[in-house]
Order: sequence, then C-alpha cells, then structure tokens
Amino acid sequence: MKKLKHENELVKLAIAEGVKYAEQRGAAVFEPTDAASEKILYIYRLLVHDKKIAPMPEDQVSQQSMRHRLAVWISKTLPPDHPLLK
Repeated sequence: MKKLKHENELVKLAIAEGVKYAEQRGAAVFEPTDAASEKILYIYRLLVHDKKIAPMPEDQVSQQSMRHRLAVWISKTLPPDHPLLK
C-alpha cells in the first residue's frame, strides 16, 4: 500500500465528507466529541455497505488501511486540479 501524497489532509477531508454523507443519508448522527478512529470505522463500513468502495478481507482491516481507503475514495471524487492531488 503506497502512501498518497497529502494523505493526512485527504483523510481529514474524507472524514468530513463521510460524516456529511452519513448524516444526509440518515444513517448516523455524529457528535463533535466522537473519536476520529470511530468515525473512520463507521464511514468505511457505510461506504462498503453502499458499494461506494470495495471491501477488504476482514483480516486486513486496520485503522491504517481504512484511512488509506478513505483517502483514495475522496481523491477520486475531487476535481483533477485540486491542490491536494498535486
């Protein structure tokens, strides 16, 4: 798994967009005090359930691999000239 350039910033953006997606869909309500790791896990599972991203084998699911998958997911939704993709 090759680390993306600006992966940390992409993960932060993916969490923000994932929270919006989950709340608009009516699947969850997040509190400001919720841990980022909990949000990442929930968003990953929701996106897999909605077939927005491909699932990983359960033995490969880790916090780091979920963060990477969310970063890849959000990078594909951004316009090609977005500063985080350069």
